[in-house]
Amino acid sequence: MNQKTLTKTPIVCLLTLICCFLWGSAFPSIKIGYQMFSVGSSDVAGQIVFAGIRFTLAGILVILIGSLASRKFLRPRRSSLLPIGALSLAQTIIQYFFFYIGMANTTGVKSSIIDAASTFFAILMASLVFRYEKLTRSKLIGCIVGFAGVVLINLAGGTMDLHLKINGEGFILIAALSYGLSSVLIKKFSVSEDPVMLSGWQFILGGLVLAAGGFLMGGRISGFTPASTLLLLYMAMISAVAYSLWGLLLKYNPVSRITVFGFMNPVFGVILSALLLGEDNQAFSLYGLAALVLVSVGIYLVNRRSSSAGSGS
Repeated sequence: MNQKTLTKTPIVCLLTLICCFLWGSAFPSIKIGYQMFSVGSSDVAGQIVFAGIRFTLAGILVILIGSLASRKFLRPRRSSLLPIGALSLAQTIIQYFFFYIGMANTTGVKSSIIDAASTFFAILMASLVFRYEKLTRSKLIGCIVGFAGVVLINLAGGTMDLHLKINGEGFILIAALSYGLSSVLIKKFSVSEDPVMLSGWQFILGGLVLAAGGFLMGGRISGFTPASTLLLLYMAMISAVAYSLWGLLLKYNPVSRITVFGFMNPVFGVILSALLLGEDNQAFSLYGLAALVLVSVGIYLVNRRSSSAGSGS
């Protein structure tokens, strides 16, 4: 797809929603994967090994598919090594290391709400730090409305207290900051680099670092069967397809126009968890419908102004 196609509103909406659906499917897939590979809920080292293997496979898939599509091997240039390292550190290593440890020390409700703040961080960094776009009232209101939808759909599934821990909620916040930074870095580096190549090699590097770190922490996974291996490959494909599409969209569109769709991730996660895991207390209720409406309104408010500004950075 060329730049003109990737900036059309219907195409942007379709591709970002595909990404969010894939990321949303990761929530139940991870839970099923933990069961298949005998990774306990408190086994943080095992979870990091599991994530490392998943992202290494994702990187290999991105490079293979990207190389076939472009009819040449996506080999990084020497000038690409620094962007790959920086992206890998922000998008994979720091984000998922802190996210998995934080998840083990807080509730799913809190972690989902705090992690949704990554959309705020990405837009604030793009506007106030990197100066890629203006921070308008419409963008702020849209983010607040969308975030309210995420809060609503999570609170519908359980209570939330105000007890905070550094290695719990604090680590989830660090992960959200790291992801917000990675979105802006993709925008920055894709000016001179192929975003698909960057995505593939940063996953390979980050995945290997996570797997090695988790292994040194004592993490192990077992239970490789045809079914569990297929699930692992699907999870790798989630990251491979979603992040590659996301990177291409960020290359040609304002950061806020794309990242605001991230509020759909937990909505899809809750709906798919209801269908696959039977956790239907949140999805199919008035709370779930209200949350979907709020997130949709938030996305509309941000894109109403962004679309009129075109695809410039």
